[in-house]
Parts: sequence; structure tokens; C-alpha cells
Amino acid sequence: MTLTAVRKPRSRRLTVLIVTLLLVVPVAVMSLLRALPVEWPTTAVQMLAFMPWVALPAAMAAGLSVFSRRRWLAVAASALLLAQVFWLFPLDFGRPAASTADSVVLPVMSLNSEYGQADADEVVRLVRENRVQLLAVQEHSASFELELARAGVGQLLPHRISSPTDDAAGSAVYSAFPLEAVGLIPDTPFHMPTVRVTATSGGLSASFELTNVHTLPPVDSRIAQWRHDLAAVGRVGARPGHRVLMGDFNASYDHREFQELLDGVSGTRPDGSKLVDAGIANNSRLLPTWPMEGMNLPGVVLDHIVTGADIGSSGYSVHRVPGSDHAAVIALLAVPAGG
Repeated sequence: MTLTAVRKPRSRRLTVLIVTLLLVVPVAVMSLLRALPVEWPTTAVQMLAFMPWVALPAAMAAGLSVFSRRRWLAVAASALLLAQVFWLFPLDFGRPAASTADSVVLPVMSLNSEYGQADADEVVRLVRENRVQLLAVQEHSASFELELARAGVGQLLPHRISSPTDDAAGSAVYSAFPLEAVGLIPDTPFHMPTVRVTATSGGLSASFELTNVHTLPPVDSRIAQWRHDLAAVGRVGARPGHRVLMGDFNASYDHREFQELLDGVSGTRPDGSKLVDAGIANNSRLLPTWPMEGMNLPGVVLDHIVTGADIGSSGYSVHRVPGSDHAAVIALLAVPAGG
């Protein structure tokens, strides 16, 4: 055997070692950001939105580590991969109670219309084809309200409580059932109204409160407001009664602040249960909702339909809407009949 033949395997192992380390180090950094209960600065918070994608380099690192002939590296890479799998498919998420026959079932939909630029005809088509009975719109504008009316939303969802604006603060709730304004979440830049919905089906009636969520995005110095907004939404979700929170949370399941909202850190629900993210409960954790247009970034989940554990959910789906950088999210909710 020549000296050159001996050097080649060593050179390959060294290359594998270097490449594996180049993959492991950023995965380890992201995993620390995900695991530690710390109020991270803006950049770290923004990076955490893309945490599901870290599973790809983690899997590559685990595979390459086998050929590095470094046991410690193989163990570290495998542990990091297992952590990604657990975070991708969590076992500790809130689960809805089993639906009962005494429930009113209704399809609901949420959409951030991106300053009212979403295609109104497509929105109404989604409402019609999915038989949506409750629609929450964020970044609602007066022009978008007119476009929705022209497209025929009033024939499908005749009840409306809206607050259109020329910026991102506007909101609207359209419903097939009567609506009653309850109030706004205080001290938030974007309008986040809560409305009482009284839904009927098959001789049954169910009342619940819907909060149209739109938190400030976690950018620059406004990250403190983002945390305030999520905590305020969590306090609403912890109130007694049947609750639905849906909209653009500007947060993913990998953000500690969103997990605290679901877990009830901002306020404990009377029964001590967690809030339920319908996307996670329906095995749709990896269906991105942003960005659908504009920035060329990996897709992440920022839009959610969240309910109390007493409300069942099924049929979760995500739909691209031309003109908006957010996707519409739809779910079928089963609200217990009665109060």
C-alpha cells in the first residue's frame, strides 16, 4: 500500500468531520435558542420561526457523523436530530375534548389580506366551496370591504363587524350568524376585537367568543410590543366560556411566547386545560402560511386557529390567496351546544 493510498481515506474522513461540524454547530445553536426559556433578542426570535427547517441539516449531520469515526460526534448529532423530531411532532400539545352529538359544527376561516390586497373573488370562492360560516380578516381595508361585497360575501355571510383602516391595523369578522361586539384587546397597535357568535345547526344553538388576532410582528424595538400582544391574547383565551382565537399571531409553535399562550401562562383557564392549536391537533404542523408572495424565504406557520379544549376541530387546511403574502387557514369546529 502506498503512502498516497493511506492519505486518501484520512483526507476523506477529515472532510467528513469538517462538514459534519459545520452542520452540527448551527443546529446546536438553534436548538439552544429553542430549548432555553429566555426572552431572546429580535434576531433570535425571527430565526426561531424557521426552526422546523433545522431538521434538514440535523438529519444530514447525523448521517455524516457515522462516517466521521468520532463516536462523540455521532452521539451529539443523533441527539440533536431526536430533538428536532420531538419539536416537529410534539407530544405535549393541547388536545381537544372528544366531540359530542350535542355540538354545533361550523367551518371557520382566517386570512391576513395584506393591506386589503388579497383577491376578493378567491376569498369568496373559498368561503362558498368550503361552506365557511365565520370569516376573520386581518389588515382589512375599506376598499377590500367593497371588493368582498362586490364578490358576493354578503349573500353567504350577511352579518359583519368591521373596522377597516388604510394601514395594517384593520379587522373584520363576517358571519352567517348574528354577531355581538364584546370589545377590543387594549393597548395593541392592531385592532383585535372579540365578538360573541351565536351559531345554530340542526335545532342546536351554541354561543362562543371569537377574537380576531393580529399581533405586531417581532421586528426591531417593537419586539416588546409583540410579547405584550401575545400575552394579552393569552389572557383572553384564559377567560371562562367557549373561546376561539384565530388570525395572524406572527408567531410559530417554536416561539416560547406562543407556547405560553397555549399553556395558559398568561392566565389559567378555569378547568386548567391548555388551548388547542387546530393545525397541530390535526397533524398539519408543517403546512406553511407565510410568505406566500414577496420574500423568497422558507415557509413558516404564523397564522393559527386556536380554541379552548372544549371545542373540537377537524378538517384543517391551508389555501394560497393571490394578492396576499399570507395563506388562508380553514378548520371545522365543533362547539358544545348551550352557553
